[in-house]
Amino acid sequence: MPSTDCQGSSAPFTNIGRSILSLRRDQVHSMEGTHHHDGSNHDNEVESLQKKITDRFLDLSSGSDELLSLSWVQKLLDLFLVSQEEFRQILLSNKSLLHRQPMDRLIADYFERSVKALDVCNAIRDGIEQIRQWQKLIEIVLIALDNKKLIGEGHFRRAKKAMIDLAISMLDEKDSGNTLAHRNRSFGRNNNKDHHKSLGHFRSLSWSVSRSWSAARQLQAIGNNLYAPRGHEIMSTNGLASLVFTMSSLLLFVMWALVAAIPCQDRGLQVHFSMPRQLPWAAPMLLLHEKILEESKKRERKNACGLLREIYQIEKSTRLMNELLDSVQFPMTEEKEGEVRQRVQELSMICERIKEGLDPLERQVREVFHKIVRSRTEGLDCFGRGQGPD
Repeated sequence: MPSTDCQGSSAPFTNIGRSILSLRRDQVHSMEGTHHHDGSNHDNEVESLQKKITDRFLDLSSGSDELLSLSWVQKLLDLFLVSQEEFRQILLSNKSLLHRQPMDRLIADYFERSVKALDVCNAIRDGIEQIRQWQKLIEIVLIALDNKKLIGEGHFRRAKKAMIDLAISMLDEKDSGNTLAHRNRSFGRNNNKDHHKSLGHFRSLSWSVSRSWSAARQLQAIGNNLYAPRGHEIMSTNGLASLVFTMSSLLLFVMWALVAAIPCQDRGLQVHFSMPRQLPWAAPMLLLHEKILEESKKRERKNACGLLREIYQIEKSTRLMNELLDSVQFPMTEEKEGEVRQRVQELSMICERIKEGLDPLERQVREVFHKIVRSRTEGLDCFGRGQGPD
């Protein structure tokens, strides 16, 4: 697996003694006349959004018991979607600044990073589909070993075959991230009916990633050359440069967390996050980064196909159920049947959580995709280049 250390993303921050926003306020107060008034308005907008993003990350990091669960990932995507919309509104209200240096370069870099995130969204969409296939195998087990039935040998064999298929499928995902490549589909088309097709019928459509595509390399590309703005850049952009850096960092973190949680092609988590800790949102973001890395290093998670909590629960329950089924002999004793019923109940609870969480998560990933496309298109229109995404 290629190294994913973002070489360009670390900057010499040790000499920064004040936060970017504090520096911006000092510089704004040194300006005269209407420039002072306009700068203060821009500064208030920027600082307000920075504070909102900070509060959202503090809230996200406080629910440590939910870390990497389906509900937690949904909250993370909500954070991005709301922040992206507010960022969009600020840019639209400051169109004149987008044509000036260095803002034209900074916003163009942001759009390029966001376009690279589109492939990540597609890869994550296919990872969600893979989890959905595991869910269907679990449902076969639940039907075969339904609590309302007497468990016969035929039901038992059907359940055992589904459990073996599930274990093999999850093992394949651990051994190779390339098994999803041929199933990528476009977010630009309606694929709801495809959910019910067998794996052999998935088609590769536009926006799909190639077989050689790597989530690790894509994250490196998103984070490459991600530097905090310098003082003169903050002053000349009325503070917008610092907000672009915030949104670029948020984009990188969200894509990294998705790759950490969901099975996808050539996963890799060694992206280097380096940012001034004086920024209010940096501390809770870096705290979450550290927690997720710690989770990935746990013995039972080290080689997982995804760190999503529900995936771990599937793996654990699958292993225990297979061990139990291997020990079953017919006619079953009452004690052994009770153990089987208990394992079935555990699988049923996991299946229900997945069923409730996957569809909303998929819709959010789709919304992130489309919001990125729309924002870039609007940005290009502001530059007078009215062209669509690459």
